[in-house]
Amino acid sequence: MADSSKKMQIVFASAECAPFVKTGGLGDVAGSLPAALVRAGAEVIVMVPKYATIKDEYKAQMEHFSDFYVSLGWRNEYCGLEKLEHDGVTYMFIDNERYFARDYPYGFFDDGERFAFFSKAITESLQHLPAGFECDILHCNDWQTALAPVFLREFYQGLPLYDRVKTVFSIHNVAFQGQFSDTVMEDILGVAHIPAAASQLRCDACSINYMLGALRYADAITTVSPTYANEIQTPEFGEGLDGVLRERSYALQGILNGIDVAGFDPATDKRIAANYTVEDRSGKAVCKAKLQEELGLEVRDDRPLMVMVTRLTRQKGMDLVMYALDRILSGGVQVAVLGTGDRDYEDGLRYFQDKYPGTMAARIEFDPALSQRMYAAADMFLMPSKFEPCGLSQIIAMRYGTLPIVRETGGLKDTVIPYNEFTGEGTGFSFSNFNGDEMGDAVFRAARLFWDNRDAWNQLVTQAMSQDFSWTRSADKYLDLYFFMHPEIERPAAVVDEPETVAEPVAAEEPKAEEKPAVEAEVKPAAKPAAKKTTARKATAKKATATKAAASKTTAAKTTTAKATTTRKRTTAAAMKVAEAEVAPEVKAETATAEAKPAAKAPAKTAAKKTVATTKKATAAKKTTATKSTTTKDTTTKAAAKTTPKAVAKPAGKVEETPSESKAEAAVEAKPAAKTTTRKRTTTTAKKATTKAAAPKAEAKAEDKPAVKGEPAPKAAEVKTAPKATAKTEPAKEAPVSPAAKTEEKAPTKKTSVRKATATRKRH
Repeated sequence: MADSSKKMQIVFASAECAPFVKTGGLGDVAGSLPAALVRAGAEVIVMVPKYATIKDEYKAQMEHFSDFYVSLGWRNEYCGLEKLEHDGVTYMFIDNERYFARDYPYGFFDDGERFAFFSKAITESLQHLPAGFECDILHCNDWQTALAPVFLREFYQGLPLYDRVKTVFSIHNVAFQGQFSDTVMEDILGVAHIPAAASQLRCDACSINYMLGALRYADAITTVSPTYANEIQTPEFGEGLDGVLRERSYALQGILNGIDVAGFDPATDKRIAANYTVEDRSGKAVCKAKLQEELGLEVRDDRPLMVMVTRLTRQKGMDLVMYALDRILSGGVQVAVLGTGDRDYEDGLRYFQDKYPGTMAARIEFDPALSQRMYAAADMFLMPSKFEPCGLSQIIAMRYGTLPIVRETGGLKDTVIPYNEFTGEGTGFSFSNFNGDEMGDAVFRAARLFWDNRDAWNQLVTQAMSQDFSWTRSADKYLDLYFFMHPEIERPAAVVDEPETVAEPVAAEEPKAEEKPAVEAEVKPAAKPAAKKTTARKATAKKATATKAAASKTTAAKTTTAKATTTRKRTTAAAMKVAEAEVAPEVKAETATAEAKPAAKAPAKTAAKKTVATTKKATAAKKTTATKSTTTKDTTTKAAAKTTPKAVAKPAGKVEETPSESKAEAAVEAKPAAKTTTRKRTTTTAKKATTKAAAPKAEAKAEDKPAVKGEPAPKAAEVKTAPKATAKTEPAKEAPVSPAAKTEEKAPTKKTSVRKATATRKRH
């Protein structure tokens, strides 16, 4: 039984965290995701090093909570915990001045030792947390915390406090892995004498790789977009880790980052010339005119203004920009670029500014305020990255009604829906290959729409501004994963209800029509397992059905919000659990759940004997059943629908308790069945009808799963769809595994095919 009183308790470890310390996107994630998790009902403690660069105003708010010593190789290092409450989140700063009293977070000769200490301090701190906080999930981020899952397994496994801890490791950029000489293995890490650890950390004859250790030891692996999760399993993007990522693909999934929708809001942003909303965008025209004037461009509203806010590097696609810029500027598109980087790119942009005065503006500097004005003023935002794990600029641009033009890679592919001129769908423009001509073509597709069909353009802007990229949505996906790893903890209903307010903007997206039926079909019976007990309980069953209908609508709204990331099955699995939890008060007096549990744990031999007995009873019952009227058959079919949840619930429970290897096999077996949802439901219904007619007793109900496997041949004689039922017995049984297993162990092949199919529909 799920524990309704226990909250999910998460320790979130990161080397940086806004607003305390931030050098890149990791700081944004660590500063926003924990707060969203807390709003969703979880308890979160964020662990960050206490750098000297943290502002004094924050240091003054810290209170000394605990201190202890951490063993690191032959060393015993002091570790203090400084506690700070900020925006509803508890922060624990790891205090050690020798390692962290520096002018900058990274880039020192002893980074390997510094962050090995940080990882060890995180694991040691789990036994020094506030009273009542027992860590369920340890969520580590990037190579600076990658050794925590290794230490947890090798030094702490078997201790009661640590037995319940499940580890999640998030890759924010696979290019930064933490590679060091193998001399640190004994001198610092103290694992050279442990063969398993030594072999799994080593990346070559004389080096070890911190991230490699996390990929092999963590219970689940995530990255910042679904497409990037696929890409890093290839040699082109995997940076040498593609092999181990393919091995553990069942445990890898991509979850899109969000943005601070309150901080990036054109309706309230004080940094822009005029505020505007999706309904009234007159302020955007004011912003455009002011920016054109500020940058020395022609003040014209009939020319599209395209901007870039970026690092000037090859990774950001600057090679393509240099190649195509002459064509773009001579074609009548205004361009403004803000950023710093490689000297060649900086000089090239200055050249084009001199060649096209009034049309091209280059600002070779770092100016956050100007970047905000550019997001708000522009018509188009160019982001032709060679690779992009997630990317935030294109999301911010859409928030401000600026249509992104992106290359289809990583998070850019997952966040920008290419414009379809036939259906009007889309939120921007995209191109596939890292090619300057393709990029130029995409720019002029956008420009021509701006010039020739302003109504279609405005509709596209409306769709872009209406997208939901809040951290609430991302947090919900992470909670799907956390609760899958801890099925004994009951998920609060508020987690499902919250995204309803943000489901509307994305309701028009393409996958909706396919997803809603799938959710309703799989979840609908979840309210009824107890109602099958006896005919005397029909009133209770009707009550449960009414409750479930309302739950299905809530679940469908949540699934619609999640569809853009191709994680339909994970959302369905979570919805099933929530639906069951909501209906539980209605049917708690019934004993069906209590009877199902012992059945799941019963020895195989006992189950087999009961199956034989059930089969005999079923054979005798069939003779009577065969003479019944069509009405009786309909009644039997309805009863079968009530029986179905038992087949759903039991495999789901098994998957959650199996080792990672078994999960991989379950995910693979579930795939083909997941593609034929309708046939599976029909087959399962047919089989359950016989079980219902033959075994009305509680014992027969508890043994639904063995009975189905034992009776394919007799059922073929009774049910009209008998050939199908016989052929698909196993897939039908395994089907429910897919939604649950997919949460943690999403296979890349499925996601890639879904993405290609979606892209094809959108192009045509």
